[in-house]
Amino acid sequence: MASSYWLAERRPGLPNRRLEGRVDVAVVGGGVTGCACAHVLAAGGLSVRLHEACEIAGGASGRNGGFALRGGAPAYDAAREQLGRDRARELWRLTERYLDRLAELAGDALVRTGSLRLAADPGERALLEAEYEALREDGFAAEWRDELPEPLAGRYDGAIFHPGDGSLQPARWVWRLAARAAEAGVDLREHERVESLDELEADRIVVATDGYTHGLLPGLDAAIIPARGQVVLTEPLDRRLFPCPHYARHGYDYWQQTPDNRLVAGGFRDRAPEQEETSEEVTTPLIQSHLERFVRELTGESPPISHRWAGIFGVTEDRLPLAGRLPGHNDVWAACGYSGHGNVVGLTCGELVAHALLGRPDPELDLFDPERLIGR
Repeated sequence: MASSYWLAERRPGLPNRRLEGRVDVAVVGGGVTGCACAHVLAAGGLSVRLHEACEIAGGASGRNGGFALRGGAPAYDAAREQLGRDRARELWRLTERYLDRLAELAGDALVRTGSLRLAADPGERALLEAEYEALREDGFAAEWRDELPEPLAGRYDGAIFHPGDGSLQPARWVWRLAARAAEAGVDLREHERVESLDELEADRIVVATDGYTHGLLPGLDAAIIPARGQVVLTEPLDRRLFPCPHYARHGYDYWQQTPDNRLVAGGFRDRAPEQEETSEEVTTPLIQSHLERFVRELTGESPPISHRWAGIFGVTEDRLPLAGRLPGHNDVWAACGYSGHGNVVGLTCGELVAHALLGRPDPELDLFDPERLIGR
């Protein structure tokens, strides 16, 4: 099946409230960010209409690998160099709080298993050791693991275990978030593509489309590069090999098992970087063949593939999100560009933008100021 396993789960019905005429805020995008932002805005007393081109969670929010990780796309030690030690610590603490917030809202869609970041070779091991030392210096929980179980032993050169991370059924989580938004009064408009922001009847607009931003604003088009992530999912294996999300080769390989022991494996876009820098939401034979071979190497067998899918995410130059008011647009805000880490950071940015629109901005929002990448 060329469709997401997460989206194949039966979706509960959503309350359907229609708001006619002009609203306080229009949100473009029905993934985790848009639903989180709309929920907080409506709970704060504003009238909100959300526009989703396909279905709720139908984009990257329902098409990823199901990882719920603290931090951002850069490793922690790299973030310290990029942002400075205090701001990097602020970012990691923020995402730890939002992992707890995700757990509060998601119910059984999230299981706090921890995650394992693996070194694929001695060079990557040295990088992981540097990140581990930086995390420990700044008081973050992390465990170094030299002894790895089968089938990891001999294949990987050590790992960092991050105890607070989790495994997520991302579509179920976003559906629940959308239901909360609808119950708070949000008008959810599925299958309603926004071709131009001028068509929206709203005092303020939030663009929450991550890698699907093209054509809405030239500044976002220039600042956010769409990238494709491809995934395969097997029929259930006869044993549990991987108790938590795993990732290696600088995040280019990632995998985990579902509760019924299916193996979800994604990545390998570095094997065709120019082709995978695209907004085409389709699988390709080249990347799929790499993923199938990887599944065989991990399991020692050739389990049948039941689902294949692709999702589009947005990448920024510095691999940090854009969240806040857009330069030159007083009434247009954005929350997007998560560089493959949208499950937690997307929730974070959606709620931070909503708080700012309600007149109670969080100081952490400055970490993601769009002005750093988008000129006036």
